[in-house]
Amino acid sequence: MVKAVCVNGLKRPAEGAGERQAARKRRKAAGGGREPGPEEKSSCLSAALFGEDCEISRDQLYELLKFAALGKCHSAAQPSWCRIYRQSHLAGVVVIVLPEMSQLHFYQFYLQFRHLRKVFRHRFTLTPSANFLASLYGEGANPKPQNTAQGLTSTSSKSSDLKCDPIFQKYGGKKRGLTSYILTSEELNKYDYPIKGSTRWKGYVCTGCDKQRTDSSPLFGLDCEMCLTAKGNEVTYVSLVDARGQCLLNELVKPQSEVVNYRTSFSGITEEMLLPVKTSLSDIQTRLKKILPRDAVLVGHSLNNDLQALEMIHPSVIDTSLLFARTGNRRFKLKFLARAVLGKEIQCEEMVGHDPAEDARTALELAQFFIEQGPAKVAELNLEMLLKAENLAEVSKKKDALQPQGCRVQQQLNEPPHLSKPCFLECLQVTGQKPLLLGRQELDSSGLCQSNLSTSNKQILQKALEDVPLSTFSIIQFSLGPENISSRLLAELCEKVGSKLTDMLTIYAGPFEENFRLKSVKKKFGKCGPIQCLTVVTETYQPYVCIQYEVLEAAQLAVESLNGAEVAGSCIKVQRPVTAAMLDCDVLIKELELDVENEGVIYVAGLKQSVTEKDLQEEFSQLKDLEMLFLPKDLQSAKHRNCCFLKFQKSQSAVDALEVINGWTLKGSKLRSRHALASGHLWRWIWQMNHSNGKQRGNIFYKKMQQLPDSEQDLKKKVKKLDNHIQKLYRSLQNNTLCVVLFPGVNSTYGSQSGLGLMGIKGDRGRSAC
Repeated sequence: MVKAVCVNGLKRPAEGAGERQAARKRRKAAGGGREPGPEEKSSCLSAALFGEDCEISRDQLYELLKFAALGKCHSAAQPSWCRIYRQSHLAGVVVIVLPEMSQLHFYQFYLQFRHLRKVFRHRFTLTPSANFLASLYGEGANPKPQNTAQGLTSTSSKSSDLKCDPIFQKYGGKKRGLTSYILTSEELNKYDYPIKGSTRWKGYVCTGCDKQRTDSSPLFGLDCEMCLTAKGNEVTYVSLVDARGQCLLNELVKPQSEVVNYRTSFSGITEEMLLPVKTSLSDIQTRLKKILPRDAVLVGHSLNNDLQALEMIHPSVIDTSLLFARTGNRRFKLKFLARAVLGKEIQCEEMVGHDPAEDARTALELAQFFIEQGPAKVAELNLEMLLKAENLAEVSKKKDALQPQGCRVQQQLNEPPHLSKPCFLECLQVTGQKPLLLGRQELDSSGLCQSNLSTSNKQILQKALEDVPLSTFSIIQFSLGPENISSRLLAELCEKVGSKLTDMLTIYAGPFEENFRLKSVKKKFGKCGPIQCLTVVTETYQPYVCIQYEVLEAAQLAVESLNGAEVAGSCIKVQRPVTAAMLDCDVLIKELELDVENEGVIYVAGLKQSVTEKDLQEEFSQLKDLEMLFLPKDLQSAKHRNCCFLKFQKSQSAVDALEVINGWTLKGSKLRSRHALASGHLWRWIWQMNHSNGKQRGNIFYKKMQQLPDSEQDLKKKVKKLDNHIQKLYRSLQNNTLCVVLFPGVNSTYGSQSGLGLMGIKGDRGRSAC
């Protein structure tokens, strides 16, 4: 199968580091770069889930949730497989998990899931996982070194070792509030901070923040970039972020004196950037006084230099270069602390100069981590040993670079300990977000799931309606109970879905004359789509032909267009097999056609084998609002099938295209089209199930009508209630909330069943809005 091809270039190429840097500089030069407020624009989601792109891995899902919850403010990257526009405006993230349910369950009870299939336009296939919640949070590794052959300290360091750590010696082992880490008057004077009343700092402006500080006082990250002028160090760029990492001030400043050295390699500032800037130092001082509340606590790395450049006095500061204490007068660099403590990279080599907003945000996160975890936990990181190991690795790397390639010998014992990134849960806690987890399964302190079977779906829903609005990241689990995870019932469902799918792909045509040509029938019906197998039914008085297609659209197109037509010299009837499961086939076909995922997607059949992807792009490029083209290929032979799917930005454009394409001739072959029934992830899944069934199951014209077992009838009722619960929860969400519904998949003795994901942002009007 080939991937979807973007026809009109709507799929944006990823920006390179240089392009991003240039764009950032242009925004700075314009005098700011703050995002518009949430009242002006809302978040939206764009995902090219078409064809092979519909298979999403656990890592990719983790990627999405991390960016949605943390964003660029905390160095989380845009997902590689979709984009969230204006992530900072998201009101929250809600993940609804349906344990032990799979893609199979969704399509077996497709008609019962009325809300899910009508609301979420983005769907993807998910591989099953043994421990789903653990994989959802990411690896539970703490940002701490593991034991190595060199005997480096680890998370299990002895208490005597901890007591020797300078952080432990300075603060003790107990957790404290933020006021315990604010520099005292003596420390402010010792470390060269501007102090009110001192003749040295005469003319400096006070921030006016004179209210008593408490452990609930708000934290703000501050960082400045300076250039060397005739006057000395003058501020040329200032950034202020709040406790959630949102930029409150991010602006270039015009120096008062002539610039002697722009220090571009560190500051990132150039002469061209400052030419249009009119903002003065006094303007920045006025804005800071206006923004900061009276009990504000400023956080920064060597913040004394920033306050001196700003010519401002602030009484309450937390200096991360002093907070993470070292012996003597030494200090850790911000870049090292970011990597060792937070697991993030800042001040990257490919960037020209530092980003003050990034540095301010990093210092703030470091302070939040220290306050949240406490000095004992921070001391356990053994930062001094990590720095030595990192320096040794750097020296070793340089030596290796000087040696001939054949002489380089890798010695595992000399390798530094691996610095693993914090897990998703830890990242959220460090940034001050308290994740909410509701359901029958709960995580204990070790990250393992504990079951609470007494909790009902109704109780979970009631709790979610109360607590989800209070949390920025929530995981809600609903369960169908022990019947759902029964291996016997799973095997029955798998067989039923396979059987019904085969019946939906199968049609019977006839009656024909005794001497009819099967080749003529195959040619006629082949124009509706790819045929898997074709056999003659001889049990009837006159011959009939059983045709099994590979796609639902082909079978439906044959029923709609060839019933009553003259084929091989006979006027024939075309119908699907009559079974108990097929009694609601027309309803199911109609609902699939109206499915929000198939909105704006059409199916085109009748393509010759000689037609190439390039031919199709040229032929269909004239269609209005065409967004993507998907040309399916046989997964075994790699040859393309005689059909394709077209996705349009607008539903009406798809309707207009249907009128144009029907009867359209391409390389001597007439095309046929209709609305899509199984685009995206479903196409591949149908192909796999269809071929795994072996021989076709439609040789018997009439099948015995069987009543559904009680267990499945009960399950249908539970699924309907479950869908109603999700609907109520979804309705209660604020607009701009990212909602992801996950069927994790099933691993059992009867085989593995792929999972399914549905996602969307509430209030998002679709891809074209982005």
